[in-house]
Amino acid sequence: MDVHMRDLRYFTAVAEELNFTRAAERLFVSQPALSKQIRMLEKHVGAPLFDRDRRAVRLTAVGEALLPHARGVLAAWRAAEAVVEEARNAERQTLVIGMSTSPGRGLLPALRSRLRSRHPDARTVLRQVNWADPSAGLRDGSSDVAFVWLPIPDADRYRYSVVAEEPRLVALPHGHPLAARAAGDREGALDFADLLDETFLALPPPEAGPLRDHWLALDARGDRAPRTGGVVASAEETHEAVANGQGVALLAAGNAPLAVRDEVIAVPVRGIGPCRLAVAAHRDDERPLVLAYSAAAAEVAVGSS
Repeated sequence: MDVHMRDLRYFTAVAEELNFTRAAERLFVSQPALSKQIRMLEKHVGAPLFDRDRRAVRLTAVGEALLPHARGVLAAWRAAEAVVEEARNAERQTLVIGMSTSPGRGLLPALRSRLRSRHPDARTVLRQVNWADPSAGLRDGSSDVAFVWLPIPDADRYRYSVVAEEPRLVALPHGHPLAARAAGDREGALDFADLLDETFLALPPPEAGPLRDHWLALDARGDRAPRTGGVVASAEETHEAVANGQGVALLAAGNAPLAVRDEVIAVPVRGIGPCRLAVAAHRDDERPLVLAYSAAAAEVAVGSS
């Protein structure tokens, strides 16, 4: 039987009122429309549900048998609607934040505080994304907003605010000859020219696009093409590859603690520009939580007063 929820609502109203006129008023439908719907339901059931005469409406034995089940189905559907609405509300109040590494720098609590000042019921979910996706989940929609390093591929698809700008360091094995040179430098630093012949660890090609070029510092190499060794897709992989002598790697000053331990050190580099961390979202995403988080990022953006 192909019985709709409406059929059961109509049947239950008539069964409870035992009067088609009152049932129609309760349902806000016309009496002829209600009678027609009941006849169709009886056709589906294959038996009369009501005995009708000019003086009274009574349930038949089949109607009596159907009534508790109809009420149960309607109650279950009302419960399902309530649960679905609750889930929809929770979804509307949940913001998925993508990141390739923890942004640190006090950014998460600062942005969460600003978000909840606008949306007290907002819930944030942090999502760790492999470095192979420089959009940190924005590209495939698995993140609503994301902490991304610039330049981000397909930048015209996104709006963003820069929330940190800091020097790039180079991660070296502790026994590397350049580590000794840096130790003897007045500033404890290296010139990028000292690194031109080094083998570099790189982000996964081609997904990382211009971001891969940034962490290889292509803009500071002139006509010297980089020598690349291993491909790394996380801070842990970077640490292991540097410690094992597979290559050196540029990293953000604020991310140094993620890779620098045991036999790996980080040294400042002269001759290359800083790196920039931004909070990004799709340019056409107008959802309230996304707009609120983007506004919070703009408030803490580098250079904001």
